[in-house]
Amino acid sequence: MDKRIGDKTLVEWEQAEPIVKEIREKRELLWLNPRYGERDAGLVTTRDVADAEARLHRFKPYLATVFPETEQAGGLIESPIYTTAKLQTFLGEEAGTRISGRLMMKADSELPVSGSIKARGGIYEVLKTAEKLAIDADLLRESDDYAMLAADSFKQFFSRYSIAVGSTGNLGLSIGIVGATLGFQTTVHMSADASAWKKALLRKKGAFVKEYAADYSVAILEGREQAALDPRCHFIDDENSKDLFVGYATAGNRLKKQFYEQGIPVDADHPLFVYLPCGVGGGPAGVTFGLKQAFGKYVHAFFVEPTHAPCFLLGLLTGLNDRVTVRDFGLDNRTAADGLAVPRPSALAGKAAGHLISGCFTVADARLFRYLKTLKDTENHWIEPSAAAGIAGPQMLLGSAAGKNYLEKHHLTEKTADVTHLFWATGGGMVPQTNREAYYAQASR
Repeated sequence: MDKRIGDKTLVEWEQAEPIVKEIREKRELLWLNPRYGERDAGLVTTRDVADAEARLHRFKPYLATVFPETEQAGGLIESPIYTTAKLQTFLGEEAGTRISGRLMMKADSELPVSGSIKARGGIYEVLKTAEKLAIDADLLRESDDYAMLAADSFKQFFSRYSIAVGSTGNLGLSIGIVGATLGFQTTVHMSADASAWKKALLRKKGAFVKEYAADYSVAILEGREQAALDPRCHFIDDENSKDLFVGYATAGNRLKKQFYEQGIPVDADHPLFVYLPCGVGGGPAGVTFGLKQAFGKYVHAFFVEPTHAPCFLLGLLTGLNDRVTVRDFGLDNRTAADGLAVPRPSALAGKAAGHLISGCFTVADARLFRYLKTLKDTENHWIEPSAAAGIAGPQMLLGSAAGKNYLEKHHLTEKTADVTHLFWATGGGMVPQTNREAYYAQASR
């Protein structure tokens, strides 16, 4: 008997959802989310995000003290936005489709401290954990100057506790760096696809790295189980953490402020399309939640995944969220985009933000390397392969039947000349130069 995936066999899924056959054949495609616009499940609230914003504000003096790269911004961990007109021209010429409107890059590859989108959620959850421990021990009050947390006495206090995480790379990097800086005993359980340089950097920063020969699903399971044996260990769970989610969500109001400062409108006549690389889904889902708070119905978020590992797409398509893996559909989860090499999606992300996501793209690894090289050649920005996934968004939206259907359904076809396309460059700021050159060389072959 064929294995059942939820309430259907694989053959039945292909019959019910013809796009499943294309997914299984590892084709690049755009899937439109029929749940888009459904009622909010209420798992995360605007108050949750406001609390996160206030907490990050309290920590600014500490961050400015221990991470000099944030001093000029007063301890704010935020990334710039860039207009990428030369890249836009290239994409239009490559596809034979005019990319109308404005193309921009949200450079989370340049986020201070850890150089990736994970600096948002990962660092936030570590800071929240530290704050709670210190307040519960009567060592800190919310009205205090948090720069005091940099003192050796606090490092000694936090050294009595531990933090653990399972990661393909970037989440572990952000948590490992800030956790070790605070003084926590920090363990990062890393999957086989994690880059060697990320493991080396974590060890250099004082974190313990535990390596696995298996993929992300094994690393996070082992990390979760081992952390549960230690009552003084806080496990940061990329598949289920609300704190990670709201940390990412703070990006929404920050982007709104950046757009305002640059005179970029987002309204009924100037829609915003955002393309977010997706692994387990927590980061892009949290960002999408924040974007919807900031811009409402005028922002349209699309997730972009490797053709070999579209776990979030399959979670939404089947409605099974974390109860499905790419291997159920015959896919191997093998991709050079280490941050996106995830076989099973986050349960929380799908339930909290599944109704906010317009659709999902899939892209081949070859495209990731080609766009990594093109971004460097046209705009002089270095990113890592996974961060290049979103660059495919405008081509596929404007040049595909599904994309044109989406524009028509939402009365956007006549507004494409005034749209802003924003690809979220999720990481790459800390990639060693030798690795960058190797990525570039691979794309040049």
